[in-house]
Amino acid sequence: KNMEYEYPEEVSLGRRAVKGGMWIFALRVVDRFLRVVRTIVLARLLSPDDFGLMGIAILAINMLETFSQTGIETALVHKKENIEAYLDIAWTIQVTRSVILFVLLYFGAPLVAHFFNSPQALRVVRILAFLELFRGMKNIGTVYFQKELRFDKQFVLGFSGIAVNIAVSLTLAFVLRNVWALVYGSLSGAFVVLIMSYILQPYKPRIRLETLKIKELLDFGKWLLGSSILGFLITQGDDIFVGKLLGITALGLYQIAYHFSNAPATEITHVISRVTFPVYSKIQDNIPRLRDAYFNVLQLTASLSFPLAALIFVMAADFTKIFLGDKWMSMVPAMRVLAIWGLIRSVGATAGPFFYAIGRPKVIAKLQFLQLILLISTIYPLTVKWGILGTSLSVVFAALVPNLAVYYMVTQALGCRYYDFWRMVLLPGFGIMTMYIVLMIVRVYISGAESIANFFVMAILGLAVYMATIIVLDRLSNRNISRIIQEYLFDPIGRFK
Repeated sequence: KNMEYEYPEEVSLGRRAVKGGMWIFALRVVDRFLRVVRTIVLARLLSPDDFGLMGIAILAINMLETFSQTGIETALVHKKENIEAYLDIAWTIQVTRSVILFVLLYFGAPLVAHFFNSPQALRVVRILAFLELFRGMKNIGTVYFQKELRFDKQFVLGFSGIAVNIAVSLTLAFVLRNVWALVYGSLSGAFVVLIMSYILQPYKPRIRLETLKIKELLDFGKWLLGSSILGFLITQGDDIFVGKLLGITALGLYQIAYHFSNAPATEITHVISRVTFPVYSKIQDNIPRLRDAYFNVLQLTASLSFPLAALIFVMAADFTKIFLGDKWMSMVPAMRVLAIWGLIRSVGATAGPFFYAIGRPKVIAKLQFLQLILLISTIYPLTVKWGILGTSLSVVFAALVPNLAVYYMVTQALGCRYYDFWRMVLLPGFGIMTMYIVLMIVRVYISGAESIANFFVMAILGLAVYMATIIVLDRLSNRNISRIIQEYLFDPIGRFK
């Protein structure tokens, strides 16, 4: 018997949420550590052109996936009632979509190569088209891992793909020394995830069609489709622009800069949002409880993501020179600017799971549209003038106004003041300012951080200063940040009552 169901509902939910969060956090830590190691090794063995070619193929795949987004998994998680009657229908939609996308990618590869003026991209796109078949045939029953907060199984599923991807990529990189190491690594990882999805989840899907249920699932997903399209244009439209205007070398540099600088958004917020969406969905009708949960999550997100963004900004040049090599140094200014974007995005991304959970996905879609307009209006002149640095500046500028708006709309939905939002990020803001000042002073007395030892000393010092500042200000202001973090890790019950 599963003992967690002996607790009251709010206790069980809290325990499952934090237990799930710890599994997702573990997966992201392992994932990111292995991917950072892989990127560092591959950056030494491969050229920016190789990363640019892979980037072109991934852009083509992501574009088609985004413009055909159904949102069915999110719809299944959002449903409070039993979803078993919907699984076969959802899987049928998923498989049909994957076959169509495979055909479009395979036969549309010449158009992609022509658009980016890169004939080498044709074969890369065609081979990577098989990713769609592997992803589309994945067991739809794995949606239960998220819906029931069984992220231990999600960890196993995700880690199996990551481990194989990295092992194959690194092995082939030493042998081939070209883009095919990246290609076959990605295919291998996706294939293993497909196999593992049927090993870990006993549900066996089959083809099934029911018009009313299809309409119900797709109706929920229509705003997610709009949001996904806008999100793609915002987060990857700059990649398309750089690849088309500046070429594959610039694209490779820009994508690696983006990859490292967006850690606060892609690591911290991803972990937290994966847990908070199903939790918010379960308490969506209880506004006081939802408000308490959201602001605790916001404060936790800011406390964890702010120092990471600040360290990336301060130590971008040292990291690039030490670990990637001189051939990547031209991306450093863009990397620093994108670190600011990562910080803004990490805080703003807490609103997504909230609005999806309360059934208002159109809010996110509308604000993303505004962000897209701002990006389109600035990206060309800034990129022409300053290259990938100008692209980065355009991305940050376009993010500011929509994120300020979404913060306000969250407070309105929760029935509280705008000030209540900002005071949650005030102490982390003071913490990173103190950390930045101390690190700048220390650098005067250290002849650069261009050694691995100095690099890690600076990083550890920065984190220590940040933590000390937060602890002192926390006690003076009685904000209880330390207690919130401790309760999320060790005593989750109070966080979800």
